[in-house]
Amino acid sequence: MFYCFHITADAPVTDSDLAEELPLCCCRMETPYNGGSLSAQDHTCMAMESYDGMLSRCQRRVLKQEMMRPSNTVHLLVLCEDHRAGMVKHQCCPGCGLFCRAGSFMECRPYGNISHRFHRDCASILKDRRFCPHCGEDATGAKDVTVPKPESSPSVPKSSPGPSLPTVATLPSVSTTPAVPQTLRAKKTFQSKGEADRPNESLETILSALEDEKSMFDLVLFFSSLKPKKLKYPARQLYISAKQGDLQKVIHLLVDGKDPNYVDGQSKRTPLHAAAAVGQQEICHMLIQAGANLDRFDEDQRTPLMVSCENNHLDTVKYLLRAGATISHKDIMGFTCLHLAAKLGHYDMIHYLLSRASKYINCQDDGGWTPITWAIEYKHKEIVNLLLSRGADVNIRDKEENVCLHWAALSGCDDIAQALLEARCDLTALNIHGDLPLHIAARENHLDCVMLFLSRGSDVNQRNKGGATPLDCCVYGSKVWTALNTNKKLTDARRGRDCQGERVLSSDISRGYEAAPISCVNGVDSEPCPDNFKYIPESCITSQLNIDKDITHLQHCNCTDDCSSVSCMCGQLSLRCWYDNEGRLPLDFCQREPQVLFECNHACSCWRTCRNRVVQNGLRVRLQVYRTQMMGWGVRAMQDIPQGTFICEYVGEIITDTEADKRDDDSFLFTLGNKVGEAHCIDSRLFGNIGRFLNHLCEPNILAVKVFTMHQDLRFPRIAFFSSRPIRAGDQIGFDYGDHYWKIKSKYFSCQCGSAKCRHPSANQIRLL
Repeated sequence: MFYCFHITADAPVTDSDLAEELPLCCCRMETPYNGGSLSAQDHTCMAMESYDGMLSRCQRRVLKQEMMRPSNTVHLLVLCEDHRAGMVKHQCCPGCGLFCRAGSFMECRPYGNISHRFHRDCASILKDRRFCPHCGEDATGAKDVTVPKPESSPSVPKSSPGPSLPTVATLPSVSTTPAVPQTLRAKKTFQSKGEADRPNESLETILSALEDEKSMFDLVLFFSSLKPKKLKYPARQLYISAKQGDLQKVIHLLVDGKDPNYVDGQSKRTPLHAAAAVGQQEICHMLIQAGANLDRFDEDQRTPLMVSCENNHLDTVKYLLRAGATISHKDIMGFTCLHLAAKLGHYDMIHYLLSRASKYINCQDDGGWTPITWAIEYKHKEIVNLLLSRGADVNIRDKEENVCLHWAALSGCDDIAQALLEARCDLTALNIHGDLPLHIAARENHLDCVMLFLSRGSDVNQRNKGGATPLDCCVYGSKVWTALNTNKKLTDARRGRDCQGERVLSSDISRGYEAAPISCVNGVDSEPCPDNFKYIPESCITSQLNIDKDITHLQHCNCTDDCSSVSCMCGQLSLRCWYDNEGRLPLDFCQREPQVLFECNHACSCWRTCRNRVVQNGLRVRLQVYRTQMMGWGVRAMQDIPQGTFICEYVGEIITDTEADKRDDDSFLFTLGNKVGEAHCIDSRLFGNIGRFLNHLCEPNILAVKVFTMHQDLRFPRIAFFSSRPIRAGDQIGFDYGDHYWKIKSKYFSCQCGSAKCRHPSANQIRLL
């Protein structure tokens, strides 16, 4: 391929200039015919020849439909076998598209035995110097040649005298793709003379063509045979060409042996970063085929996929993900692709990313902010609603203990605040400074947010760690001050009356050990927040127990994907990998006799974010400890929970059954059901987590599953609870304690689950039934 540059600068021409400006011709390239079936006229050769201003067209029959041309400045031609051979021998002028077989023309012989023919007026001009349009060699070495015209043949009739040779041949328009090799039918990102109106082929055609390795090898040999030996490209040119979207030059540079993983200066970006940043998926494909690293980091530790997400190039993102790019990478600030798209308001990008990796929807960056936090700060309402509809957790706390409502109050968007409240965002949450969302809305003078929070019952008398109420934070005499002052007077007037509703006893009984805070409320009696135990996130040992935690004893997988294939060793231990892409158990998971699950562990070769890691990632759903009417403390859901979702683990002291028999209070014992060796159980009376508050339900909505994560000592499984059916926000969560439990405990108390199918009612309940 050749492209003419007419530069009139006085600077001398260097080899570097030629390397930058003189690509090769495309005389030997073929492009399949895409214009449908050929008409009767198109069954004849389209080659045009000139002789002293006289033009004639070949009338031979076409045997092959593949099209050819000498350069991108000339339309594609369907040729007979004779002219096809002449095209390959460089007998067609790249400037005008006319064959040089008779008359006067220039002939360049750069390699002695190879002849390049062109018209004198069609030579390439660069800085007042002329060059062969076929090979880029200096045209001063070309010779004037005159070949006598052969006797006319019936197959090649004369045409009437015509004007002098045009600069670009005016051939019939052909609806087809740009001239590129059969193995590289790619859309160009620059436009040469007469090329702007020609359609481009789709990426899918490019990808299918590039899968032909033999054709690619032939293409490499072709470029290698035509490349001028004197021209050398600088190492950085591949990065520049990728950034400029110059596909053809990228191809030449790759054929020339340039490193597809070249790192550019201080930015540390590769050519793949540059192509992804400007949305050039064709160039991305060429670089990847040449060995470009899909997950190479730049200076900000961002991958090409992240750069493409940031610049909102959805098609390129789709291609990179199909090519195997990792979607879970974080940059130097802890941002994922979702963070970048949410911050910049790329709705379609968010929608697509969630369809591929919704499990990262609540991923936190280094500041503790999730994608929805960034969308709230920049007031992207549509993205906030989209993230909420896909299950974004609005109560995840950042490094300063802010929840989403704190950020909505800061941005002053009451529509977003309303949506967050409907998603049960905690209006009573205090950040590290002791501020309610109301404090922040008052400080920022956002009247609509202040009115909304007051209408939902936010406490106007709450003091932060500095001793200031929301009223103290606003400007005296402002509309916000007036609204807060009026509310304070009404609140003070009701003081002394019984306060209806629940009291918040603790904003997080886990003291920050869980990713999702667990509040504790009481709207039944005066019982304070339970403090007769120590909250721990994982089971502990308080006696001499020999648990085999030797990492060399672990069976592990060597997966390089997300452990979803049947070849995953950890999945085989569980009969299969039961978790789906959302980390949930399938509907066909046996609930009567649950399968023992083996998750991936430290010895595995897979990523920490693989599919087969759920229980070890800890509690993720929003739960609340609350005072029930009949069963003391209980646990309820603060969000809708689909079936198969991991709820929490039963955590406590791991002790032997012998030790358990010595303890006075057996209310918090959970047997591990060992079949080999001495039996063990978990006691959460003194040390435990939220699992100790789960009550018995005769119609349970969770089931217990034995899970192994960081060790595989079969005597000590972890007890994980998964939802056995969909759970609505506000529903109490509980499991079946078992008939053996009630066989003993029914002598002292009866079941208070309130179910119409209660299996352990009291005598009075039996009479009522």
